[in-house]
Amino acid sequence: MSLPAAVYRPRNPHLSDYYRCVEDYFETFVRVYEESFSRLYGFWRPYIEQVIYRYLDCGDPHNGFARVKCKDCDHEYLLAFSCKRRHFCPSCHQKRVVEFGEWLCVDVLKKIPHRHFVFSIPKILRRYFLYDRRLLADLSRCAWESLKVFLQDSVPEDDPVPGAVIAMQTFGDFLGFNPHTHILVTDGCFYGEKGMFRVAPPLELKKLEAIFRHKVLRMLLNKGKITQERVRMLSGWKHTGFNVFCGNRISPTDETAMENLARYIIRASFSQERMQYLDQEGTVVYRSKRGETTKCFPAMEWLAAMCSHIPNRGEQMVKYYGFYSNVSRGKRQKEGSDDAVPCIIEPQGDLKAFRKSWARLIQKIYEADPLVCPKCQGKMRVIGSIEDPSVIRAILEHLGLWLVRSRPPPKIHYPPNIEYSTADLQIQPQTDILYGDPEYSWDDYIQA
Repeated sequence: MSLPAAVYRPRNPHLSDYYRCVEDYFETFVRVYEESFSRLYGFWRPYIEQVIYRYLDCGDPHNGFARVKCKDCDHEYLLAFSCKRRHFCPSCHQKRVVEFGEWLCVDVLKKIPHRHFVFSIPKILRRYFLYDRRLLADLSRCAWESLKVFLQDSVPEDDPVPGAVIAMQTFGDFLGFNPHTHILVTDGCFYGEKGMFRVAPPLELKKLEAIFRHKVLRMLLNKGKITQERVRMLSGWKHTGFNVFCGNRISPTDETAMENLARYIIRASFSQERMQYLDQEGTVVYRSKRGETTKCFPAMEWLAAMCSHIPNRGEQMVKYYGFYSNVSRGKRQKEGSDDAVPCIIEPQGDLKAFRKSWARLIQKIYEADPLVCPKCQGKMRVIGSIEDPSVIRAILEHLGLWLVRSRPPPKIHYPPNIEYSTADLQIQPQTDILYGDPEYSWDDYIQA
């Protein structure tokens, strides 16, 4: 006899520490950002204010909802609309993460060996990317060109083409601005008209790191961000701070590891489970990934750090190169040759429609099916979307849910008194200090 399905309960974001922190401080934060935080966290972007307001309305039935009803026992519940914002809204971003992982493994990646690479840059260069986010796309291109040279040189065939999916991340363990690239790349190259694949031998990471360093410094020099003196200084350091990590080979049959890694490379910038909001003190306590250390932030500084990782409207944080580029995939689909690689396993069924099911994504995240009736275990379905304000109010008043929140309005906060020294604003070229990135331990994650 099978066990009953887990009961899905719609989320209530207003009760989370994260929501309460944003609600209490966002108005003061927006007002004082230019004066108090722009020097440390980048210039104010008006789009951020839109993201915050959309997040505060996310999951609130007062702004509209869908009716979900069981056809067997007529039990129903209301499902509030979401804001669909990236990185700032934990729930909406997590849905995007799961959907991206499935789409990437089904529609983009081929059933061939892949590897996971991470390219990072030294601390002394990171601020340029904070003030000019357009440089993130150039950093992605530098990483791709470095990998492409090595992979093409590692196979004997003519005109070999590797493929890569590169995701930009800008955050570290404690939300510090740390631009780096996560790359899912073919462990070899495609070649020939039939798309045959040749596996590459292990790459020499030190040489790959040297090429990447050269390309990044030349890119920043050409754009006028650094000078020849800064290039000579960085080139003369024993530990330059540039780092290239290469994970273990991922087998084409290990679909779980590939999908988990695809989710990981676009994960959210923070975890709600690791933060605690102390409203009386006006601070946020955040634990490290392994729980060994904690860091205490003033609430508005926490918001400033969070907002520095929000992409601009329309900014693409994931890019596709080589065999996986949009042009290459579109050309192969038009020619009907996208399944020409002998090792490809064709998917079954209408996966595009299946992939868009919000209920299945929720079940995958929370292990509870939102379309299973909690009373009779029957099948539920969405019977309508309610967006008219008068109808929303009538239904919520009838159910006793209109304006049920009893929290007081946000408190009035005074602007933070932050003083900056010239050392905060300028980076001095001290040759006796070595800037090095922390070591990454991705192997444990990949093997898991």
